[in-house]
Amino acid sequence: MSNVGFTAVQSAHTRPIGPGGDLAVPEKSLLMRIVNAPFEWFGLFTIFFWKTLRTAVTPPFEWGELVRQFDEVGSKSLPLVAAAGAAIGVVLTMETRASLAQFGAKSLLPTAVVYTVVKEMGPILTALVVAGRVGAGIGAELASMKVSEQIDAIEMSAVNPFRLLAATRIAACILMLPLLTLAADGCALVTSWITESLYQAISLQQFVNQGFNGATFQAFLPPTFKTAVFGMIIGTVACFEGMRTTGGAEGVGRAATTSVVLSSLLVILSDVLLVKLILVFFP
Repeated sequence: MSNVGFTAVQSAHTRPIGPGGDLAVPEKSLLMRIVNAPFEWFGLFTIFFWKTLRTAVTPPFEWGELVRQFDEVGSKSLPLVAAAGAAIGVVLTMETRASLAQFGAKSLLPTAVVYTVVKEMGPILTALVVAGRVGAGIGAELASMKVSEQIDAIEMSAVNPFRLLAATRIAACILMLPLLTLAADGCALVTSWITESLYQAISLQQFVNQGFNGATFQAFLPPTFKTAVFGMIIGTVACFEGMRTTGGAEGVGRAATTSVVLSSLLVILSDVLLVKLILVFFP
């Protein structure tokens, strides 16, 4: 046997044998794929975001589809967001009242509730609710279009799918999130007043005056408008996962699940950075 043949046989015997007699994938290659997966995802995500942004700012604009997405993202999410805001107002009032009563500071309840709801609870709660409803809907819708080759048909019709499908949905999420946040804040404050009035007589005007005593627009506008960033994250992640789906019906379900999980996680992580930036620029 020649040296070349002996070397080939020797190397084959030294590599692990997998099920069915196939050569197993080296453990190092599997580890490298796991390590590289997040970087690959962020790279593809960045390319997708840049393509969508470039097409979103160049004519022609899809005004009709944008208006339809306003209804899908905003109007149809309003009942769920309002219900969540109302529930958090009741729970927050009861919990805060019990805590303040221990220190004899029940008179500070309206201020504590208003600042907690408007500055943090309202924005993050709205973003998570919308991520669950809208994120899953966009991911599943675009994934279904992808696996059924509708997106390819749109592209063959000389229509840019990034402009028609992605840009309109992302823009709708960006513009609707602050409005939905205001609705959630309003419902939370109303139910908070109703809950407090069951313990002691207090008018809505008195509750609002005490809650916003000494407050300025500078204190409340940045937390509300930071939800536009949350909307951008939710819309972009959902569109990205939907438009790159493969694998038929299984891929559609995977895209919907991944859209909700990743958008919710990124919303929470970005909130940490945004809160820090707000404290720096709006002390």
